[in-house]
Amino acid sequence: MTEHHHQSYDHYIKALMDISQAVTSDLFLEDIFKLIVMVVAKVTGVDICSLWLIDENSTPPKIRLKATQAIEPEYMIDRSLNLDEGVVGYVVSTQKPLIIADVLQCDIFKEKAMARKLGLVSMIGVPLQGKKEKIIGALNCFTSAPHDFSSTDINLLTAVANQAAVAIRNTELIINTKIIEEELKARKKIERAKEIVMERQSLNGDDAYKWMRKRSMDLRKTMLEVAEAILLADELY
Repeated sequence: MTEHHHQSYDHYIKALMDISQAVTSDLFLEDIFKLIVMVVAKVTGVDICSLWLIDENSTPPKIRLKATQAIEPEYMIDRSLNLDEGVVGYVVSTQKPLIIADVLQCDIFKEKAMARKLGLVSMIGVPLQGKKEKIIGALNCFTSAPHDFSSTDINLLTAVANQAAVAIRNTELIINTKIIEEELKARKKIERAKEIVMERQSLNGDDAYKWMRKRSMDLRKTMLEVAEAILLADELY
């Protein structure tokens, strides 16, 4: 981070706006993740930014690498850590920023081979704080030259990280809402198709549904696909 970046506070504000605006778009989570690391790296001047999120569906929970830039795709494949492992685990467990002057001299930094290959030196990690102060992951930023991260750096990165956490949470809610909406639409179509089958074949509701289920299995189609075919046939005739 240079003095130019310190003086360009509006760049950080623009970054927050970019992330917030992405929430209202049709971007999926993967795109949000990529946007976050790109924006953070651009406005802070760091060489590499990586986003890690806690996966509570794992047993036990893991912290998984979700996005980064300037790193080979192979590095992204199923990268995960325990909640108390590495610098990411330290940031998540302590819920505080972590500054490392030289990652190669830090015992808890696990990716020394990567750091040597990419020429990484200094690092700052900040927690991603979600709703009700819950920590959902961490943002790690690296520089290729020794850097003394200031309190201003920490405050600005924390602000961006918190906004990123909000963006991730809101996008998850949007996606879940869309899934629920699609499920409701599917149920309505299936119900309408069942009524058509009841009328055309003089069946009761249960038998009409069983008939549709059998057609679904015989044709290896989903119930929604069968329902849509019935609705289309009814429109044609």
